[in-house]
Amino acid sequence: MEASFEFDAELRSRTGTRPARALRRELKIPGVLYGAHKEPVALTLSKPQVDKNLENEAVYSHILLIKIEGQEPVQAVLKEVQRHPSKESVLHLDFQRIVADEEIRVHVPLHFLNEDVSVGVKKGGVVTHAQVEVEVACLPGNLPEFIEVDLADLDLGESIHLSELKLPEGVKVVELMHGNDAPVVLIQAARTGPQTEEGGQGEAEGEEEA
Repeated sequence: MEASFEFDAELRSRTGTRPARALRRELKIPGVLYGAHKEPVALTLSKPQVDKNLENEAVYSHILLIKIEGQEPVQAVLKEVQRHPSKESVLHLDFQRIVADEEIRVHVPLHFLNEDVSVGVKKGGVVTHAQVEVEVACLPGNLPEFIEVDLADLDLGESIHLSELKLPEGVKVVELMHGNDAPVVLIQAARTGPQTEEGGQGEAEGEEEA
């Protein structure tokens, strides 16, 4: 599968907190590449390139190309992005090498369709997204960019569960493999103004008492 995103990288010899901080001051980001029955390798990546790639949600559910200086390019998936808790800046990236005939697990975004024209919304209901992504298991060649969830026929008080998702061939939902058929999206009756205001006043008074 041709990669849609590329990450240029250099091998990194120094690991640990202090060297990582020094790298980030140079507009570089530390990372690691592991998997495919090979030893993990520490990487240094370009912050501008990383930031640009991460602007697109598809980067999380695509086969990526890791181009390590002096080596053959490696196909991988992005497994984890560590960010600063308050600044949201990227601190570290984890990549997993892929093997064509070995199953991978990747979080894939959900795209919700026809929310505004769904049966329940027309009756005054409010859409609640219980999940915005789902972890799937599949071979690399079957990895979907996203999974569509059509709400057109969803009525007031109804929900769509993981087992009702329309998945591409060869793709399984990890939670279902563990017996957890959780809701993905639901339409609930909208709260009336007076009830919401009373609830809000009660919460505010409770906070003041505390």
